[in-house]
Formats: sequence, structure tokens, C-alpha cells
Amino acid sequence: MTDKLDNTDPYASLKERDFRWFVLARFAQTFAIQMQSLIVGWQIYQETHDALSLGLIGFCEAAPFLGIALIAGHVADVVDRKKIILVTSVAYFVCAVSLLLVSTEFHSVLSRYGVFPIYIIIFVVGLTRGFMSPAQAAFSSQLVPRALYGNASTWGTVSWQISEIVGPAAGGLVYGLSGIGPAYGSVVFLSALGFVLFAAVRNKPMPARRDDETMVESLSAGIRFVFQNRVLLSAVSLDMFAVFFGGAYAVLPIFADRVLHVGAKGLGLLRGAPAVGAIIMSIVMANFPMFKNAGRNLLVCVFGFGVTVIAFAVSGNFYLSLALLLASGMFDNVSVIIRSTILQLLSPDEMRGRVSAVNGIFTGTSDGLGSFESGVAAKLLGLIPSVIFGGSMTIATVVTIREVSPGLRKLTL
Repeated sequence: MTDKLDNTDPYASLKERDFRWFVLARFAQTFAIQMQSLIVGWQIYQETHDALSLGLIGFCEAAPFLGIALIAGHVADVVDRKKIILVTSVAYFVCAVSLLLVSTEFHSVLSRYGVFPIYIIIFVVGLTRGFMSPAQAAFSSQLVPRALYGNASTWGTVSWQISEIVGPAAGGLVYGLSGIGPAYGSVVFLSALGFVLFAAVRNKPMPARRDDETMVESLSAGIRFVFQNRVLLSAVSLDMFAVFFGGAYAVLPIFADRVLHVGAKGLGLLRGAPAVGAIIMSIVMANFPMFKNAGRNLLVCVFGFGVTVIAFAVSGNFYLSLALLLASGMFDNVSVIIRSTILQLLSPDEMRGRVSAVNGIFTGTSDGLGSFESGVAAKLLGLIPSVIFGGSMTIATVVTIREVSPGLRKLTL
């Protein structure tokens, strides 16, 4: 890599005014989304008591996200990125209000149609996320100097992971103590706050690009860029397959209910544990960056992630399970930061939306369809064997990528 990262000040990116507002905005929005995710999961589980129904939540969000991703990446490179973020923030707010109303004032809709209306709202959330993700990724790179990309990725991850801790925990606690109305009401408030904070970020000019490029040429250029760069392709592939098979979050409500017997409040703690680990690792990386020997560190930590998933599957103790989920978050966070930094350093300014969209297809497949895979595997193999299988496939993925991608193995940022 020719661009050396500035590692002298662990708080350098936070001194940039617009980046601070952006991080706060994304914190509020992610907090709301994580609360909503837990509430929806527990609500559907209470209605159906079915693993496949839980997996369908991820499918309903991932399918539209993946279907629209490439077009959304093109839009993020030709339309004002801040406007896209604000419009999609409004859409998130509307979805939050819809979930609140259908679960309270219009509960008769659920009585008549079951959980189908909730799946429709989550489908719209997936569409919204499809347009927001590449716009946010491209816009955030314009808020800090290039030398601070690694530091910005680290603190962006800290903010995101804190919201992943507080969001599920708050969702479980509010739902368990006050009911579904106040829980969804909190999501509505935080969604509105996210919009206000995003509005406070000063706009940035769009990078220059070719005026004669057609949409097909634009989309093709983004795809070619990712697939022709072996290091970037290997990094995102590793993340995709590891999380696709290794993520057990979709079936955590079943573990909380049938295996660990801790209910909604315990589920919130289980969902938040990986984010606690990720925050710990983010702070470590802010002060002691792991960008030297980044490829080796990436492979080792994803391998460790697979091991912790298998150990979680066979643990019947709540506190041990919490510790294992915390460790899995620590390992996974290294992958997130290194992959995000590689993406930022290698992507040309005028292609960030499209490259982020292609990356989003990989991550969207791992997150959303990984949840669906977890539900299907649990249905076919049984709960514990399905999670053991997933962790084993994660380890197999690491071994395969290590052999076929020497460039990633030797990568130093």
C-alpha cells in the first residue's frame, strides 16, 4: 500500500467537526435500528415460536437491500449524498412509526394477518438501508483527510458498536418492563434524533466524474474494480462467508428461551455482548493499531471468531455464553476495521458509492441472508448442531482464503 496511515493521535478524526456530528447521527440511528431489530425478533418469536420465522426477518431485509444495492451505489455517485442520507432517514422514521402503530393502535391487523405486515415493513427497511448504506460510506470518507481513514474507521466502529450494546439491551429492558408500545416509541424518537443530527453535518461537493458514462457502464465499473482487486475481494469474501455461516444472532431468542432460560431481558444482554467486545477491541486498536501485518491479523481473528461460535453452541451457562459472545465481538471487530480501511484507501473518490454498494452486497448477504441461513439450519439440523456447523464453516473459510490469497496474508497497511 502506498498510503501510510497516520497513527500518531488516536483521537485525530474526532477533532474534525463534521465527522463528530456524523458519528453522533449514525450512533442515534444505529441505536434505533438495533432496538427495533431485537423488538421485532422477540415479537415474532412470541407470535410464532418458530426458528424459520425468525430467519425470515433477515431475509425480508436482505432481499431488497441486495436487489437495489448496485443501483443505489450508482445513485450515491451522481446524487448529493447528504440529501440521500436525509431522505432515507425520514423513511426509517416512517417505518418505525408503522411498527409502533401496527403493534398498538392497529393490533387487529396482526390478529387478522399474523406477522405478515411486520415482514412488509422490514422489507421497506431493507430498501431504505440499500440506498442509505453506500451514501453514508461515500459521504463519511469526505469528512476526514485520507491519512485519518484508519482512525476514522476505528472510531466509527466504536460508535456503531456502542449503539449495538445499548440498543438491544435497551430494547429488551423496555420491552420486558414497559411493553411493546414504549419500546417502539423509543425507536421512533431515536430515528427522529438521527435525522436532526445528520442535518447538522455540513454538505460536501460531489467528486468530479465522467458525464458521458451510462448507468450500465457506471455499474460495471464498480463491479470490475472490486473483482479485479484480489486483496479487497479476498477481504470482503472472508467477511461474507464467515458471518454468513458463523453468525448465530438470528437464533439468540431461542437460546435465551430454551437453552439459557433468561427471557427478553437476558436476550438484550446476549445481543449486546458482541458489541461490548467490539468496543474493547476498537479502543485497543485506536491506541495500538493493528494495521501492520493487517492480513495476518485479519485471518487469525476470523479463525478465533469461528472457535468462539462453536464454544457458544455447546455452552449451557448464561455467563459463559456472555463471555464467548463478547470474545466473538472482539475478533469480529478486527475484520470490520481492517476491511473498512482497505475499502476507503483503495476506492477512488468518484467511485466510492459504487464500490461501497458492491461491498454492501457481500456484507448484506452475510448479515441478512446469514440470519435466514441460521433459521433454516436450526430448523433442519437442530439448534445446537446448526451453530456448530456454522462455526466450523467459518474456520474452513479462513483456511481456504489463506491458501488462495497470499496477497491478503501478507497485507500491511
